[in-house]
Amino acid sequence: MGNVQNAFHGSDLEVIAKRYDLDIESIVPYGSNVNPLGISPMARKALIDNIDAIKAYPDRDYISLKTSICNYCGAQKDQLILGNGTSDLIRLTFETLKPKQTMIIGPTYSEYARTAKLFGSSVKNYMLKNIDDFELDVNLFPKALNNSIKLLIICNPNNPTGKALTTQEMKLIVNYCSKLGIFVMVDETYVEFVKDVDTISAISLVNQYDNLIVLRSVSKFFAAPGIRLGYAITSNRTFLDMNSNGNIPWNINTYASVAGVMFEDEHYINMTKSLIQTERNLVFSALSSRKTIKVFKPASNFILIKLLKEEQTASEVFEYCIKKGLMIRDCTDYEGLGEKYIRFCFMKPEQNDIIVNTLLEIV
Repeated sequence: MGNVQNAFHGSDLEVIAKRYDLDIESIVPYGSNVNPLGISPMARKALIDNIDAIKAYPDRDYISLKTSICNYCGAQKDQLILGNGTSDLIRLTFETLKPKQTMIIGPTYSEYARTAKLFGSSVKNYMLKNIDDFELDVNLFPKALNNSIKLLIICNPNNPTGKALTTQEMKLIVNYCSKLGIFVMVDETYVEFVKDVDTISAISLVNQYDNLIVLRSVSKFFAAPGIRLGYAITSNRTFLDMNSNGNIPWNINTYASVAGVMFEDEHYINMTKSLIQTERNLVFSALSSRKTIKVFKPASNFILIKLLKEEQTASEVFEYCIKKGLMIRDCTDYEGLGEKYIRFCFMKPEQNDIIVNTLLEIV
């Protein structure tokens, strides 16, 4: 059937269901990278109890929501910008900085390059390699930087490789960039899934460097992509003055504000971390012994695999799985990867058993 499915996003279930004549409810979305526990029970109750809140404008300053976010991630309110999901904040970063040249560490999320081109910024890719397990050498990397680059984008942990830089490694990069006048955008969409967030997150660096902005959202960890809530943290005064929620009133909908209680749902947060950590270890162990694939050790809630059989492609493995109602990610369309890579996220234990056993049937 060719590679037509390469354009499918992990959330394109309706398209997939129609193409493969499947009941949409029967498809298990291993390509979505969303928390398998679903939304926070506290958020669910708050949304149900406040269904009529849509009749009124949300608080212009989002004081309650910002308080919850800051208590959750250790940010300061006056360093916080709310956005309509991470995509909105990526766009906002380009709109504010207007960088003539952007460097993106890849292979990674295609939205960075797409948005850069939309704003007329030339893109310079720094592609990590399979031979290095897609890990960045922070001592070698600065040699690729120069003062013609105005924005550096790092996804940490990175999608789709699952690799993560430590806070100290990130500090070296941000510090070097500050000397060259390079602004650094760190997308931490998946950071809450790592074993120890404090050793990976760059939020603690915000007070030290004003050439840094850290992005997060509730789409993946809190399983709420439809609420469209993202937040950015920076100490750059110019950036903050231009993009404060006072200057852009009501850009977050009422329900997103109401659902902010999810940041206080400690039981849900701890259950998620425990589940993902356990399943990550089990899945990696189960697949690592197979000699016909290369499994990249993940830091987050998904795993990247390279197919080593000469004749086998990601398209074929995708087809095999989707016909069983299992939707993995064919990574052919990721620049820097190609037709030999697949990715899937960790679900509940019984679902992980199914995808692992199914993959072992074909790889």
